[in-house]
Amino acid sequence: MAVVRDALGVGVAVGLSGFAFGVTSAGSGLTPLQTCALSLLVFTGASQFALVGALAAGGSPLTAAAGAFFLGVRNAFYGLRLSQLLSLPRAVRPFAAQWVIDETAAVALAQPTRRSARIGFVATGLSLYVLWNLTTLLGALGAEAIGDTDAWGLDAAGPAVFLALLAPMLKSATERAVAGLAVVLGLGLLPVLPAGVPVLVAALAAPVVLWAEGRRRGDAREGQL
Repeated sequence: MAVVRDALGVGVAVGLSGFAFGVTSAGSGLTPLQTCALSLLVFTGASQFALVGALAAGGSPLTAAAGAFFLGVRNAFYGLRLSQLLSLPRAVRPFAAQWVIDETAAVALAQPTRRSARIGFVATGLSLYVLWNLTTLLGALGAEAIGDTDAWGLDAAGPAVFLALLAPMLKSATERAVAGLAVVLGLGLLPVLPAGVPVLVAALAAPVVLWAEGRRRGDAREGQL
């Protein structure tokens, strides 16, 4: 089936970047056990990279965890939409919640029927969870053999994958404005704020752009009267 093929493609493409996370996490000072626990229990790549990136940059564990948490909040909104679309039995929902991430939401929401959405969600979640955790383990164990992890630039591999997945979704001017402002805030504040804090400030891009868009539309309506 096409949906299974697409789901496995996403799972493999993103799952392989778990190796980069494993190496980056070990390079930031976490043990292989701690690294694997993050992938098993947290299982949301952007938050995991943000956490270990902040720790590697010298940020406090509290700040690093806060940045990772706020990045992961978006999954709760995915869950609200997916709960209606998938309509899974109550007994299954707590387990399915672990797989509510960017990739499973994107594949499921792209399907025309509830059945294909369920298939896409399960196929993406299963393949990605297994491969992400396997490559995380390999990366964590192989970090010592690689040596200087910074020299390889593997810490940029994970974020690059997520940016590649995000770019095609930015279809409207508002979405592109939010993404652009978030990048400006995040990168611009890196030299002046503690590690982990810029990503929190970058989250303000969405309400700022939406406020400006609301003001623009309000002024346009007033001009028509």
